[in-house]
Parts: sequence; structure tokens; C-alpha cells
Amino acid sequence: MQWWARRQFSRGRAVPYAVGTYRAGWAAYPELIRQYHPDLNHGIALSQIPLAADVLLCWECAVGHRFAATPTEQRERPGRVRRRSAWCPECSTLARPQPVVLGEARAIARKPPRPAPALCTKTPGVPTGTAFVSECAPRPASAAEGRLRAELAARIEFDTAMNAVKVSRPLFRHTEVWPDILFPELRIALEYDTVGRHGLEHVGKKQDADLRKDRALRSAGWEVIRIRTGKLEQLGPHDLMMSSLGAKSVGHVIEEMRVIRGALLVDAYLR
Repeated sequence: MQWWARRQFSRGRAVPYAVGTYRAGWAAYPELIRQYHPDLNHGIALSQIPLAADVLLCWECAVGHRFAATPTEQRERPGRVRRRSAWCPECSTLARPQPVVLGEARAIARKPPRPAPALCTKTPGVPTGTAFVSECAPRPASAAEGRLRAELAARIEFDTAMNAVKVSRPLFRHTEVWPDILFPELRIALEYDTVGRHGLEHVGKKQDADLRKDRALRSAGWEVIRIRTGKLEQLGPHDLMMSSLGAKSVGHVIEEMRVIRGALLVDAYLR
């Protein structure tokens, strides 16, 4: 398994994750535990695999269907439905067969493609890369994010009201993105990422959206620092890997800002 070999190399150990490391996380998915067999996955136990690992694993449902899926795909597959068949794509299809009506199929084929969704008109007509206060921006997602903003404001001068950056290409019907914290004078965006209560945040499709957001910011002349917690892997060159926010977190952020923009410029904004 190439993923396991990469972890052996990056961690410098023959066993990157000991058996039982992720047992508590997988305990919430008893059906997946029943579907996973180490003998189908090079002898690697499920409790050795992070829940957000980007690796295809082999699974076998109770009926005997074998299929490949990543841990995130398996955990997200049932949605709000917890039937056993929902955990197996083949069983799920058999449980909900879709009738095919020839006339309807022809009518659908003749329908013109749907137009692209209209872009939001609330974004102001400011130049690309400009920071501004957006009425579309979501509220802060966590109390920890608020504490981080307050601690940074006590150490470095920046406009805490700014919550959006104008970008050149649309992203989810908007030509603006909403980083967690903005430093407009330095053109640095700070993101605070956790896996969330259910281990589904910033993984899978949500991680892809994070990467698109980072690319949009960089193309607008900004740089991104992500504080990645909860076993999340590094996405960008300036990401900070932390187990949680602590007393030294602000210091690490400021040091990374110096790496990006230089100590002379960053220190000019320190309090």
C-alpha cells in the first residue's frame, strides 16, 4: 500500500500508527468495523488508519460485495440513513432501484442544459485583492476562533472588522472569499481548521474547497496560514500543525508571518 509506505517514510518508522491509535474514532461506525478486514488491506488494522486519511481501502459488506472507498467516503455515504445497505454502494443501489421509462428518458435527453447559477450581486466592485466588510460572510464558527482573534489583536494591529477578500474568479456563486482572520496591510489570511465534532470538517470535499479558496487568495496576491488541528494534514507551505490552540499559538503565527512578509514589515505592526 503506497499510502502506508509514504507514512513510513515521512515518520521514519516501520509502523507509523500503532494498532489502536484511532480505535476511539472508529467506534462510532460499528458497521464499517464489520466491513473492514485487515487481510484485504495488507494486514493493516482499521484502528491504524486516520479517519480522514486520503487512501483507498477495500471493504466487504455482509452480503459479500467488495468495493474500494476512502474512509471519508464511507463515513459520509449513509448521510442521515443508518441502514446497513447504505454503507455498501451496490446494496444501496439494489435497495432503491430506479425505474427507467423510455419516453421520459428521451424527454430528459432533449431538455436544454440548466444555466449556470447567477453570481451574488452584493459583492462591491472593488479591485481584486481588496479586503472589505461583506454582508454575505458567515459568522465565526467557534469560540476558539474568537479567542484567537482577540489574542492576535492584542499583539498586532489589524482591522478586525474586515472579513472578505475580492477574488478574480467565482467561488460558489461569489467573487469573494471569507477567511477566518484577515491582516489586510500584510495581505495574509489566517484559517483555523479542526475536524469538528463528528470528524468530517475540512476533509474530503470540504478539503478540496479549502484548496480552491487558498488558490483564489494566492492569485489575488494574498498568502494563507492555516492552523491545522485534530490530525489534519498540511495543505500549504505555511500551515502550522498544532494539537490545539495554546499559549504559544499566537507567537507561532507571528513568526510565520515574518517568514512570509519579512520581520521588518511585520514588526512594524506589533503592539
